[in-house]
Amino acid sequence: MENNIKLSEVVGSGRDGRILKEDILSFLAKQTGAILPPSPQLEITPPPPKAETPKPFQREQSASVPVPLAKPAVFTGKDVTEPLKGFHKAMVKTMSAALKIPHFGYCDEVDMTRLVQLRLELKPEAEARGVRLSFMPFFLKAASLGLLHYPALNASLDEDCKNITYKAAHNIGVAMDTQQGLIVPNVKNVQVRSIFEIAAELNRLQALGSTAQLGASDLTGGTFTLSNIGSIGGTYAKPVILPPEVAIGAIGKMQVLPRFDPDGQVVKAHILNISWSADHRIIDGATMSRFSNLWKSYLESPSSMLLDLK
Repeated sequence: MENNIKLSEVVGSGRDGRILKEDILSFLAKQTGAILPPSPQLEITPPPPKAETPKPFQREQSASVPVPLAKPAVFTGKDVTEPLKGFHKAMVKTMSAALKIPHFGYCDEVDMTRLVQLRLELKPEAEARGVRLSFMPFFLKAASLGLLHYPALNASLDEDCKNITYKAAHNIGVAMDTQQGLIVPNVKNVQVRSIFEIAAELNRLQALGSTAQLGASDLTGGTFTLSNIGSIGGTYAKPVILPPEVAIGAIGKMQVLPRFDPDGQVVKAHILNISWSADHRIIDGATMSRFSNLWKSYLESPSSMLLDLK
């Protein structure tokens, strides 16, 4: 009751399927594990930039300072001590286990200019079908196509580090920032879904997440995770792997920045930063780099994804 958990969504491990305390704690732990702090926001996709064709870079006028909507915080002058509970307590357990994994990081930037234009063209058609199309479906599909080439990133390692299991399904988790806290539902079988189908499933998960109605099946079974910190701010991060997965990516905010085109002219480019973390016990830097390069190539030239779509 304290954590608003529906017992119908919890799988019991006790005799005759009885639900034990450990089952509740495990259920809570599976709903945490990415790097975003709780906030009242739900949407974890970057705000769409204005539609415009890349052209020579010009200095833009500075925007006016936004007026804060919230009331100023009140300083009480008193320390407050309270017990950890709910999502915070579960996160302590999950992150303590996660940080026993030897992490290594890899970062890069992606030129999203072509994808920005493609999304703007497809967005009205998706909305006509009742689906809101963000950039995240493209991120997930590009990741899935990359995982087909590098299955070691879609794997799990047993506790004794003696066996590695390569997952057939690409159940890609997406960090969602809700009023309950951080949750990480996953889109099942991304490898056989179209970008439109992925977008529709993300819409469903976000709607359920906003009303705290995500089921156990939505929150378990993940094999790979993407965390979009860019919707809140920041460019690079150091994401923490969610066990038993072996890799995670953190997507930074999109920025319009000057870059050189093939002719050496300065143009506006929509630049996105990506930060990967991988389990160094089974993933080496070269594998992570090659996967990232492939993921990046799909996003920078989205038409190339058509060659590999099922």
